Amino acid sequence: MTANNCVILVDEQDREIGTMEKLQAHQEGKLHRAFSVFIFNDDNELLLQQRAHSKYHSGGLWANTCCSHPTPNETTIEAANRRLIEEMGMSCDLEIKTAFVYKTPFDNGLIEHEYDYILIGNSNQQPVINSLEVENYKWQSLNAIKADLISHPELYTSWFKIAIEMYF
Repeated sequence: MTANNCVILVDEQDREIGTMEKLQAHQEGKLHRAFSVFIFNDDNELLLQQRAHSKYHSGGLWANTCCSHPTPNETTIEAANRRLIEEMGMSCDLEIKTAFVYKTPFDNGLIEHEYDYILIGNSNQQPVINSLEVENYKWQSLNAIKADLISHPELYTSWFKIAIEMYF
């Protein structure tokens, strides 16, 4: 079990209680630390990514700019910066704004149970996407996103819908 393949198990107050292989944590529905990055441009548009269809859950769905899990001995900010580069080929200053806990079962038997930090950044860079992670991307206003979430909620990930409702 390598550090890159582990998630940090936490309690409801985000206190670390151990580590577990990522797939096993999703099979057992264990609460673990995660993050969701939201990058806005100077026109206040959010950079959305369409997850690669090959992802082990939520493939092909639209989500925030990037998301993942910190590895053991990695801060949430460090992990978010690393994944932003790995998924979207871009970087910017990120700030933690809030966090929430959610639990979502998927049709394939996996369960996403996360203590999810929301990080915000500002950039006008055009992404250079990693096609193993990201199918497509688009910049869109929050009003347009919220309207589309009402019309087509099935096109978006569960955590994205929660984050938009809660924070934006």
